[in-house]
Amino acid sequence: MSPLHPQVRSFKGVDAFRAHLDELGVDLPVADGVTPAPEGPLARPLALGAGAGGKTVGNRFSVLPMEGWDATTDGLPSELVERRWERFGRSGAKLVWGGEAVAVRPDGRANPRQLCLHTDAHGEALAGLRRRLVAAHEARHATTEDLVVGLQLTHSGRFARPDEDGPRPLLAYRHPVLDHRLPDGGAPVLDDDALDELVADYVAAARRAAEAGFDFVDIKACHGYLGHELLSAVDRPGRYGGTLEGRTHFLRAVAEGVAAAVPALGLAVRLSAFDLVPFRPGPDGTGEPEPCPHPYRHAFGGDGTGTGVDLSDAVAVLDVLAGVGITLVCVTAGSPYYTPHVQRPALFPPSDGYKPPEDPLVGVARLVAAAAELKRRRPGTVLVGSGYSYLQEWLGPVAEAVVAGGMVDSVGLGRMVLSYPELPADLLAGRPPERRQVCRTFSDCTTAPRAGLVSGCYPLDDYYKERPERVALARVKRELRTGG
Repeated sequence: MSPLHPQVRSFKGVDAFRAHLDELGVDLPVADGVTPAPEGPLARPLALGAGAGGKTVGNRFSVLPMEGWDATTDGLPSELVERRWERFGRSGAKLVWGGEAVAVRPDGRANPRQLCLHTDAHGEALAGLRRRLVAAHEARHATTEDLVVGLQLTHSGRFARPDEDGPRPLLAYRHPVLDHRLPDGGAPVLDDDALDELVADYVAAARRAAEAGFDFVDIKACHGYLGHELLSAVDRPGRYGGTLEGRTHFLRAVAEGVAAAVPALGLAVRLSAFDLVPFRPGPDGTGEPEPCPHPYRHAFGGDGTGTGVDLSDAVAVLDVLAGVGITLVCVTAGSPYYTPHVQRPALFPPSDGYKPPEDPLVGVARLVAAAAELKRRRPGTVLVGSGYSYLQEWLGPVAEAVVAGGMVDSVGLGRMVLSYPELPADLLAGRPPERRQVCRTFSDCTTAPRAGLVSGCYPLDDYYKERPERVALARVKRELRTGG
């Protein structure tokens, strides 16, 4: 089946790419190329500020945290996890934002093979992962003095699936649209006492992260998981909902608890700066918004229509975070579970997704513009952007333009690092991208985990091409195409 929108790799030159953006009415800056180190904007050092431990990173590329589905069932790293972290180190990016999402306790895992950090044994294992990453970086790039490595802490909340028995969601509140997707019997809402206990779990995990040698922890507040869902809990009573003060209480409590327990540890937040109403496949498989009450009040960063953006919520949260010493923020949006085209623009949908309702470049531009607007309004916050992988060959020229223009401080890469970890190093060295390794957003790295297979880049990474799971994945995709 041919895609609805032109593939990015089809544009023969920067002028053709710019012309397509003009046809879309998309305002996305594109440089003529990438200026190599040491003169280029992407090679400039970046001071992360006192809130992130006063560290300075050596360039403007970041590896973004992704959710692995290949740890052991008790939440410890496997050989696959170790390989991935070594590739993060080889990438050349000087900021590793979180490595990947790590649950602070078992019931917070989004899948049965996600990493955990609720015992000292987990802390020791993660220390080993960090050492592997740092050693790989040193072997490839000589110095680690300007390398900063963080760890993302999470609880999956509504999307918790901690074991093979199926979903076991824990809710922030009763959601008027998402609740109909819950398993039979619904799911419990965490009360204030339970959230108090969870705050303590985050603090304990942060202490273990500090002991493992990480420079900072990211208090995850994005993608529909618990920290993000609390930000839209406008109807929740008690200390953790209602007003902005209540809806940010969880973030503030974790930050204050970590600062008191391990004051030398840096703090950061990955924030879904805006959200939309959940989408679903329409009659032809194209995504369409689900029916929702109007005004729609449950999209943090939404404008009330369900499909529009108002960043005033996100600006207010940046102020709250600065008030507790957090001035390092990664900007993302939406959720992979109900708005994947917003969170992770792609031409080819995952198994549980839908065909994109817009050219994915529109989604990239939306993310870039949101980060730029937040940077303009709060210049004192160090902002890491996301959504760049879909740009493929044009990732470098766009990254150069947005950093040179002061629209964002660092360019974050997620899926691209699975297929092509050395892209930052190649761009900074003035080498053209290796086209055979460039992520084409086939979404196999999502479809495989949704089918219970280990996560990885099956189309482009030779290591995964040779694994037996590739045969199973091909069968899954064939069944989906034929309606099996």
